[in-house]
Formats: sequence, structure tokens, C-alpha cells
Amino acid sequence: MNGVTGRMGTNQHLVRSIVAIRNQGGVLLPDGTALMPDPVLVGRNEDKLNLLAGTHGITRWTTDLASCFADPQNTVYFDAQTTQRRVADVTSAILAGKHVYCEKPISETVGEALELARLANEKGVKHGVVQDKLFLPGIMKLKRLIASGFFGRILSIRGEFGYWVFEGDLQPGQRPSWNYRQEDGGGITVDMLCHWRYVLDHVFGAVKRVNCLAVTHIPERWDEAGKPYKATADDAAYACLELEGGIIAQFNSSWTVRVNRDELFEMQVDGTEGSAVAGLRNCRSQHRVNTPKPVWNPDVPNPIDFRAGWEEVPDNASFDNAFKVQWEMFLKHVVLGTPYTHDLLEGAKGVQLAELSLESSRTGRWMDVPALTIPGKKA
Repeated sequence: MNGVTGRMGTNQHLVRSIVAIRNQGGVLLPDGTALMPDPVLVGRNEDKLNLLAGTHGITRWTTDLASCFADPQNTVYFDAQTTQRRVADVTSAILAGKHVYCEKPISETVGEALELARLANEKGVKHGVVQDKLFLPGIMKLKRLIASGFFGRILSIRGEFGYWVFEGDLQPGQRPSWNYRQEDGGGITVDMLCHWRYVLDHVFGAVKRVNCLAVTHIPERWDEAGKPYKATADDAAYACLELEGGIIAQFNSSWTVRVNRDELFEMQVDGTEGSAVAGLRNCRSQHRVNTPKPVWNPDVPNPIDFRAGWEEVPDNASFDNAFKVQWEMFLKHVVLGTPYTHDLLEGAKGVQLAELSLESSRTGRWMDVPALTIPGKKA
């Protein structure tokens, strides 16, 4: 597990996924046996690795990635490093015959992403990319509504994501400073459009076109040492997308917005028969027969409590941590060969949408999103 000393690597992938799987006795397999992951923590800071391993009862850690690749006991390579470091190490893992599972974006360019997918297929290793939002309770409830036919014909989707990331002068920022330097692989378009690609593709339909404006609203920030630096990466992205079937999606992603919604991410879906608002955990719906009939009159207070007309979609199930759910799926895929759709080609699609969105922002044009195939493989 390379890069687990970072925020996401520690919290979501190590503690809430691998450590949680170990604590529950492993991943239960159909024959009644359990698959127990035995992680090696990899990074560049010995002190951090030693502390992290000791805190969670993990005996193996190292700063020597090559030794991990040389050890036949290690069969899966996971990468949660910064994007710029990912391609080289994932490539080395594939060449060493390791199955690979990595965070998004899997690369900085779609060409590199497709080459990773091609190489993994050529070497016969199993591969996957993190697409955690598909396994969040709010999105799973939304998928339940879609499967039931609740919406009728879906017309549009409006997604709002983000929060105010402090600049670093008044108080420390909540995100690492490299996120705001383009030369270090930063930018919210690269970070978040990868997410919106797989959410749209897997929940609603394939993305066909995109028009995006990427903006750097805050030109100066302060780094972890309290030193000012120029923010060269975009901190907000405003995207309009056309999906198959004529569905229109609008997604605003911003680290420069103050939250006035129930969750940090919310997505409203409107259809001919009903609408829903899904967040990370919750989902509310309103059917056609329960829709109020407002009349526009700015001269008098509106008598309708619009929020009161929405109903919570019940859990009706137990929801585990989204990252842990996908980890268990991938480990079963490695051991049992069970189907797994969230592969490196899916990761390449996310990079493609981010790349086209940035090109749209530079040129002011709508960009077609062509189908992607792995080089040398028939569509």
C-alpha cells in the first residue's frame, strides 16, 4: 500500500478499509473461508510509517518499494500517491506481475491512462480503480429509485460539490498545498471530473459532450509552512454535460464556496414522474402527485414550504463504508475472478473527461467525448 501516510490513504483505505477488513476476520468467500489481507505500508517517511503501522497493529512497512515488488508474497499493489508519481510505480508493479488497484486520477493524460490499461491486459494482471461514490448510501438509494421507474423519463441532473478551503493565512487550509499548483498535478477539474464521469456513466448513461469553465478564484494561498505561494491550478469548475438519451447534467465543483446545503455533495435529479435529491448518505424524493403548484409572485411571501414536500428514501439495508465495499469487491476479483467493471479503462475515462473539460475551458467550445478502447484491443 503505497502513499497511505496521506489523508485519504490513511483514513479511507487503510483504517476504514484494510484494517476494518482485518478486524472483521477477513473477506468471507463463498466456500466459507476468509481472505485476510496482509498489508505492507510503503512511503518515504520512516517515522510516519512506523507510527502508522504500530497504531494499527501492522508489522510490515518499508521505504523500499522495489523490495516489495521483488517479494512473491505481495500480490496486489495499491497506489494512493500524488497523481504525478502514480504512472511510474503502477507501471513497475504491472511489470513485476502484481495486480494493481489505485486511486483516481490514474494519470495526468488519457494517453498514459490507456497505456496502463493496455500493459495490464498484456501482462495478464487484474486491475482496478477507486470509484467510491457509486457505493455511497445516497447514490445507492438513488439507483434504487431509478430501477423502480420512479423518475419516468429523466430530464436533468444538477450536482453541487464543494466547501470553503481556507487560504492558509487566517487559519491552515484543509487540503494540501499541491492541490493548488498546476505544476504539481493540482486542480479541482482533474480531481473531481473523474468522479462525475463514473457517477454519470454508471448511474444515468454515457457522457457524450462537455462544456466546462475552470477558474482560479483565489490567486494566492499559504502552504503548510505558512509561506505564501501563487495558486496556479483551478479551484472551481463549472461543467455542463450531455448524456445519452438527451439527459442534461450540470456539475459545479468548488473549493471556494460556503456550504448552504445538507451535505458537501448533493445531486438533484428531475424526471417527468418525480424528482430526488441525493447526497453522500441521504436521499429525498418528491413524486409528481405530491408536487406543489407554485405561482410566481414576488410581491407576496411564498406560502409553500418547499422542503416539507419531500420524503426521505429509507435505508432498507445496512450500508458499509464505500471504500471498504469496493476493496472487498476487488480482492474477491483477484482471488476468485468474479466480475469487476471498475478497471483501468474506467479510470482512463475519468482522465479523458477531465482533459476534455480543461480543453473546453481553454477554447470556450463544447467537446465531444468519444468512446475509449484499450490500444490493440477490439472495441
